[in-house]
Amino acid sequence: MLTEKLYQAHHNNPTPNILVIGDLMLDHYLFGSATRLSPEAPVPIVKANRESKIIGGAANVASNLIDLGAKVYLGGVVGNDEFADDVKQLLEAKGINSQLIINDESRVTTVKTRVIVGNHQIVRIDKEDSHNISAELESSLFAFLSPYIQKADIVVISDYNKGLITPSLSLRIIKFCQSIGKKILVDPKGLDYSKYEGAFLIKPNRKELAEAAKSESISTNEDLVKAAHVILEATKASYLIVTLSEAGIAIITKDDYKILPVAATEVYDVTGAGDTVIATLAYCLALGFDMEESATIANHAASIVIKHIGSATTNIEEIIASLKND
Repeated sequence: MLTEKLYQAHHNNPTPNILVIGDLMLDHYLFGSATRLSPEAPVPIVKANRESKIIGGAANVASNLIDLGAKVYLGGVVGNDEFADDVKQLLEAKGINSQLIINDESRVTTVKTRVIVGNHQIVRIDKEDSHNISAELESSLFAFLSPYIQKADIVVISDYNKGLITPSLSLRIIKFCQSIGKKILVDPKGLDYSKYEGAFLIKPNRKELAEAAKSESISTNEDLVKAAHVILEATKASYLIVTLSEAGIAIITKDDYKILPVAATEVYDVTGAGDTVIATLAYCLALGFDMEESATIANHAASIVIKHIGSATTNIEEIIASLKND
């Protein structure tokens, strides 16, 4: 039984050591109420009464892994501003090692400010620089990362297309992982999947897959498999894990596919659900679960976090309870 196997693996196995590399950001939330429209424009006046700051992007993947029970190192780049300090302080408070995070004077730290009224997001304001990091910074980061790649059980690339995961850095990391026998999982972004060539697993959502495969739409299983094979052929990845929102998760290889139905019964906010899926896949694979078991557990993890507003995380106890209720 998967619940018992997960419990035993979580409590009896050594803590997996996972390296996350990716775009770091700060999720800033303003919560309030709105009872009237502005006289200046047809928009609600929001009376803010609470705010919170949460680490986002690749940092949210790391946060998910910590709550699952992994030991995590996080590599990335932030600006040299107050928000960079916020990110590092929040990481330290979470118990995530931030010594592989480099300050880049040429950019600002990515901040996404969301205004929430009740259970509804009214607006999101983004502050970011998405230009590629310099070749010099790329080389410095890779030099920092190399020894941590060697001692990691699993490596995760969390690409938010904010300039860190350049094609050259991505391929350099993947080739290094291949040379030392490390599995590398990728949460992709953008249209150029050639930069993920050689990855063990790539995890797009349905929309991302359709865009990357240049498919007009993915409305049937046949469409899904056809688009997936375009990416599998281009990247030589062993697995494509496709999140399908209300339809669940698909596991696709060049020879077969399987769709695991959704476990969620309520959906409030899908923010960060993809981070939870890639983190749970990494954690379970590091513990020795096979791909179907890992995807099943990740499916349940996602069903838990989307019941909460904002980027949320879950833990093994909650996942086991969800598996028992399925």
